[in-house]
Amino acid sequence: MGAECCGGSKTSTADAAAKTDFGPASERLPAHDESKSWEQIAAEKKSYYDHRVAMFEEIKAKYQAAVAEAKEKNEEITVTMPDGSERKAVKGATTPMDIATEISKGLAKKSVVAKVNGKVWDLMRPLEGDCSLELLSFDHPDGKDTFWHSSAHLLGQALELEFGADLTIGPALEEGFYYDCYLGERSLQDSDKERLIKRMQSSVKEKHTFERVQISKEEAKKMFTENKFKMEMIEALPASEVITCYKCGPMVDLCTGPHVPNTGVLKAVGVNNMSRAFWRADVNREPLQRVYGITFPDEKELKAYQHRMEEAKKRDHRNIGTQQELFFFDAVSPGSCFFMPNGARIYNSLVNFIRDKYWDYGYEEVVSPNIYNFSLWDTSGHADHYKQNMFSFQVERQEFGLKPMNCPGHCVMFGHRMRSYRELPMRMADFGVLHRNEYSGALSGLTRVRRFQQDDAHIFCKPDQVREEISSFLKMLDEVYHVFGLEYKMALSTRPEGFLGEESLWNQAEAALEQALNDAGHEWELNPGDGAFYGPKIDITVFDALKRKFQCATVQLDFQLPIRFDLEYIDEHGESQRPVIVHRAILGSVERMFAILTEHFAGKWPLWLSPRQVMIVPIAESTYDYALEVKAELRKIHMHVDVDLIDRKMQKKVREAQVAQYNYILVLGEKEKAERTVNVRTRDNVVHGMHTLEDLKKVLVEERDSRSLTSMFEKSP
Repeated sequence: MGAECCGGSKTSTADAAAKTDFGPASERLPAHDESKSWEQIAAEKKSYYDHRVAMFEEIKAKYQAAVAEAKEKNEEITVTMPDGSERKAVKGATTPMDIATEISKGLAKKSVVAKVNGKVWDLMRPLEGDCSLELLSFDHPDGKDTFWHSSAHLLGQALELEFGADLTIGPALEEGFYYDCYLGERSLQDSDKERLIKRMQSSVKEKHTFERVQISKEEAKKMFTENKFKMEMIEALPASEVITCYKCGPMVDLCTGPHVPNTGVLKAVGVNNMSRAFWRADVNREPLQRVYGITFPDEKELKAYQHRMEEAKKRDHRNIGTQQELFFFDAVSPGSCFFMPNGARIYNSLVNFIRDKYWDYGYEEVVSPNIYNFSLWDTSGHADHYKQNMFSFQVERQEFGLKPMNCPGHCVMFGHRMRSYRELPMRMADFGVLHRNEYSGALSGLTRVRRFQQDDAHIFCKPDQVREEISSFLKMLDEVYHVFGLEYKMALSTRPEGFLGEESLWNQAEAALEQALNDAGHEWELNPGDGAFYGPKIDITVFDALKRKFQCATVQLDFQLPIRFDLEYIDEHGESQRPVIVHRAILGSVERMFAILTEHFAGKWPLWLSPRQVMIVPIAESTYDYALEVKAELRKIHMHVDVDLIDRKMQKKVREAQVAQYNYILVLGEKEKAERTVNVRTRDNVVHGMHTLEDLKKVLVEERDSRSLTSMFEKSP
């Protein structure tokens, strides 16, 4: 649950908690009087903030007494470092920071969090027994997560003190963090960003310590009695639940932690943007203000990040989509994209690229229904776990639904008749239209839509064919991403707790995936216990030109759908056997990959994807007829070509074609017309000179059909 998570061991209720009575929780609906200034609202909340701190301090005194007692006891424990060396410590008193300081002041200064017996741990939290210890800096993934999680508390503190906000949750993200808060019907403006930054910077200078205590459910209810949202989270916990909370200056929040030692570590701060959200992601609940932030250990890294974000704004696929007339959205069909001719050219090129790969790798394309009776989703299990994300409706008193994925339909196709082992592996590919009922607030350009298509395929195979099929898929994946110029990394996610199926089959499948990964010759990581309950998987993360991460491709094994659909094949001994299903995709959704590639190429499409491949620029009206002739010749080789017949200067025509990202601009004058040639230049204003029309066609076809990322004229004679 991110920043609202709780856990730990039980402690007694603080006596002081009963001293302040804010009234029954059911009567406390947060409200922000719009006639009051932010300063007035924040001032009215001060008694509540002081109440939390007072409770925290009383509970903390017991912890301090326990540490003093541990020091007096002086019970020795052994701490094992990553290099195998051992250090002595005092149980319940020595902290990871103490050990870091013993090793070197530089290490202590650089460390942001510890790992104790493989679990993240506050640097200032006493060790509880013999253990292994790692000291992590910001450069470590767990270091970044802790750094940004702590920064969310810093932001939360600023939201409370500046605006009297009622805080909800504030998790770390892949890069940065956010905090959701309630401000009634009011919202923050861009001008409020600087106010937040100044308050955060003030806290950084004051080096507020992150302090941790454990409290009971009753203590938590008394501590957070004025915050309706925290109360709702606490009420949902079991009565015996023990909760951890942290204090950071005047702010106290529910949190599992861990955190950095103090706010002084969070040296460089920024507020990125603000958006609207809803409590529990439910549009029928309270409206929230979401504030996104970023922090780094120094200003240099913050400036580099901000430069990347500025570049990302320039590359935003929504802006480029408008500029190049690729696509748009309309309220008549929220979350469903209208692809205009230029956009459809790119979309179809992506699909056809995958179709070509399917031919090379022996896939058979199928066409399956869009609408199914809900009995199908009952069989597949989606009715129980996915119905809220589906569009459903009644037809002749029966419930039907638009398909959100293809796998159940493919299972019906496989089970349509008895299958023989000779038919396996059976590779079914489907570009069918899918619909998922995403919340309107979650829709975002082409990256989160309701209507989309996938390069979706399912391989039905024997267990002993899994390795070869996975190897073949990884080879196809590498070829596709190489053409796009995308880097990627892979991770093997193995069986989780509560997995379904026979352990021996899981062992066999995981070994096959591991061998396929090794055979692929690409670096990969192990994610133990992170597989799906129905089978292990390989997670693939792709990086664009700005080194941003995206999850697009996937390949996972499924042992459960064949059971649910009672799928069988007859083996070579005449006996019935269950197939294994391999779910796999490379683009993921075509829409999402369209968005990623738009930003990856910054709208400068390689020729094979480009919707604007050639612009012909005749210099004078006397060459218009030749320009139209050249256009006709290029259309014969299926080039997207336009002619600028507007009466204006050649230089302006060329410049506008370059800005519009035409790959090639062909300038035609009287000489070119007489000699049946064209003068070739690119959108980057590189002039390649005179070429015959036939030579031009050969180079363009080669560049397009080879799916080159660069101009072939650089390599042509």
